[in-house]
Amino acid sequence: MKSIAHHAILSLALLTGLNSIATAADTYEPECFKPFSPTTKTLHFPAKKPPYRIALANGFIGNTWRIEMIKALQAYAESPEMKPLIKELRVTSTGTDVAAQIGAIDNFINAGYDAILINAVSPTAFKPVIERAKRAGVILVAFDNVIDSDQIFLVNEDMIEMGRMAGRWLEKEMGTKGSVLEVRGVPGNSVDQDRHKGFHEILDKHPDIKFVEVVGNWDDGTAQKASADAIAAHGHFDGVYTQGGSTGTVRAFIDAKQPFIPVVGEGENGFRKLVADHAKDGLKGLSLSQSPALSAISLKAAVAALQGNALPQFIAIPLPWADYTTLKAGENYFPDLSDDFFVATGFEPCGVKLDAAQLMNAAKTNQ
Repeated sequence: MKSIAHHAILSLALLTGLNSIATAADTYEPECFKPFSPTTKTLHFPAKKPPYRIALANGFIGNTWRIEMIKALQAYAESPEMKPLIKELRVTSTGTDVAAQIGAIDNFINAGYDAILINAVSPTAFKPVIERAKRAGVILVAFDNVIDSDQIFLVNEDMIEMGRMAGRWLEKEMGTKGSVLEVRGVPGNSVDQDRHKGFHEILDKHPDIKFVEVVGNWDDGTAQKASADAIAAHGHFDGVYTQGGSTGTVRAFIDAKQPFIPVVGEGENGFRKLVADHAKDGLKGLSLSQSPALSAISLKAAVAALQGNALPQFIAIPLPWADYTTLKAGENYFPDLSDDFFVATGFEPCGVKLDAAQLMNAAKTNQ
């Protein structure tokens, strides 16, 4: 009877996970795996013996960020920390079709994978496949474009906090009055909305700061044209926050022969090169990154959970950043490599440090 009861409890734990409110005292590596909010639960699953079979069910693959994300995952899986624990890493990309991505997840469940990482096409529609994964004892970890669920692990950087960091830095560098150009991302996207919200939480406190908003779609060409149009229409700006396409935004100011001003941008290599080249001329820049290496952190979280460690259900990863005072060639930007890569590939609090140059070359050739 004791054996039957034990197996019943174990089966229930595999289906639901054991959970409570996450605190630093009861979660694994709290300096890395921080709860997203004070009310974030923990999930704790029974340990499985390694090595593990892990899969990535990716959706969209049509830009260098996604390619670099996959290369980061593969590189970390081969690291000395991870390689002994992983029997197999399988990657599939299904495009923007939600049904195709759900089908891929089902295939991995049926094939007996221990954990599945997901960069989701949509935040919704995954409830049935989450239930199927729970019944099979498969751990799911969604990252970047996460899923609306408190039943699986979610891993992301805090996009609202990224906006706040941009606002605080401009507040310090620019002051509390002037005109700010805000180059936003894809309209309606949650990342764009969250960054915008955090940015205005900080700067809307100052009535003498005025804003001009344009849409840059996180794309260099689009951001450059939108910024050039704003400069032509409004003349002088005192500060800029460009969510992406940061290289294009700065080039618009250079082409317009505008004086350099404080600029907050994303983690593109081109933006960091421009800041490094022109900091002496007055281009003060802060580069905040939504890192492709989120995939590596998600793998670390999946393996930790499979080993029986308690983790926050929604994990907030530290935001990688560099500014005009900390840029170092060959370390956090690469003068001889192309502009269109995201250079933040390490999370020191998590013990993850990947070779950015190697990842960028791999992404460029897609090998």
